[in-house]
Amino acid sequence: MEIVLVIAGVMLVVSAALALIRIVRGPGPSDRVVATDVLITTVAGGLAVEAAINHQPFTIPVILVLSMLAFAGTVSMARFVAGRENVVGPAPAREPGTGIEGDGPVGGEDRE
Repeated sequence: MEIVLVIAGVMLVVSAALALIRIVRGPGPSDRVVATDVLITTVAGGLAVEAAINHQPFTIPVILVLSMLAFAGTVSMARFVAGRENVVGPAPAREPGTGIEGDGPVGGEDRE
């Protein structure tokens, strides 16, 4: 049992290190948010391993709060990015009777 917990701990440390690298070097904010989510999940996994080693059920509420914070952060960043994409430019005009934005008549045929 101890070997499994040690292996899980080593894997969690490697995961946290890789997530920290992605947070620092991430090319965009969405990559950094995903890496932060992975890091928080890794910390929650580490707390779960610690709870398993010490037989403490008091760590479960902490894990739940961390999970809710990670979820709220990811959703808020997704809404922020989606809001920025809508502000970039105006929507293309619809042609009457087509229902397709800016592509002309349905099926690509000219109507007369």
